[in-house]
Amino acid sequence: MQVTQMSTTHCSLNSFLGLYSLKEQSHNRRCYLGSVKSSSGHVSSSSLGRIFRRHVYWITQTKVGVKRQTEVQFLGSPADEAIQSNPTDKPEKEIEISRATLIWRAIKLPIYSVALVPLTVGTASAYLQAGTFSGRRYFLLLASSILIITWLNLSNDVYDFDTGADKNKKESVVNLVGSRKGTLVAAYSMLILGFTGLAWASLEAGSLRSILLLAAAVSCGYIYQCPPFRLSYQGLGEPLCFAAFGPFATTAFYFSQGNTGGLSNLQLSGTVLSASILVGLTTSLILFCSHFHQVDEDVAVGKLSPLVRLGTERGSRALKVAVVTLYSMLVAFGLSRSLPLSCTVLCALTLPIGNLVIRYVEENHKNKQMIFMAKYYCVRLHALFGAALATGLVVARKFRIS
Repeated sequence: MQVTQMSTTHCSLNSFLGLYSLKEQSHNRRCYLGSVKSSSGHVSSSSLGRIFRRHVYWITQTKVGVKRQTEVQFLGSPADEAIQSNPTDKPEKEIEISRATLIWRAIKLPIYSVALVPLTVGTASAYLQAGTFSGRRYFLLLASSILIITWLNLSNDVYDFDTGADKNKKESVVNLVGSRKGTLVAAYSMLILGFTGLAWASLEAGSLRSILLLAAAVSCGYIYQCPPFRLSYQGLGEPLCFAAFGPFATTAFYFSQGNTGGLSNLQLSGTVLSASILVGLTTSLILFCSHFHQVDEDVAVGKLSPLVRLGTERGSRALKVAVVTLYSMLVAFGLSRSLPLSCTVLCALTLPIGNLVIRYVEENHKNKQMIFMAKYYCVRLHALFGAALATGLVVARKFRIS
């Protein structure tokens, strides 16, 4: 009863003060009009202008005052008053994400470009070198590579679930399916099937080097995330990613096109090495940008990712350096003739995407919800740069023949 009386008194007092304020302002306005008119006997145009401006200001201030008083009357708790006095203190609402969106994120379909690009660039390098191409072997390697990437994604979710890194990650496959064991069994089934396909294609090509390089690439993926190594927790994910998808996988796919069209072996060339370095760089950018939105979670479980070590602001600057390095190396490889001119020209056309990645990360690195999309912009850069690189290699072969 006392609370009700206090609330009633509070509202009445506010209403009284509001009415008193309105009356006082109305009285002042009439006095002002009277003083202007009495000073000269008539109202001049300049006086009318001043009167009009003051009238508008009075109306605006009155409306704001009444609105504020009304809001105060209906505030129900000290917490609400604190929020009203400082709107920036409002707790952030957790954005509801549909299950379909979570499943799409868990599948990570755009990320599978990391299976397509090394294979396509390596195959295009073999075509430039010797004019060889086996479509059946290409698609066998593609299917096998997709299975390997699926193993990487699933096992990564399992082991991050074990350490607690994915505790709040709704799109984690383990969290969506609700079964750690089932996810792990599926992951290693994919690994066995995928590596069997890779080995089959390499044996068909008669290339021991291809098998060894692919085994090295898969080993990088294992020690990156699987126990007892988990080198990703030491911040070594990017170097391992660069080696696995760049020099190891791209060069292995180059050798896998051997024994085609009567040619038994392909020789290692500066072209495929240069191309593999560029592929490794663009792939590493995807992994680097995937850390931005989960810095807090990584810190909580002791995962020393590059973004934990650098912070997001310095990380955005590091990303800029990496993108500039990518295009600088492209120009250097072109000038040294390690890469054909067609590769340099076509890859240079992807500069707007590279600039987009830099600007997006610089502007949103502190926004966890927005920065989530940074890795997908890097996927675009990776896919387009890889397509331009492979096309340049094929075009160079065509022009060489003509």
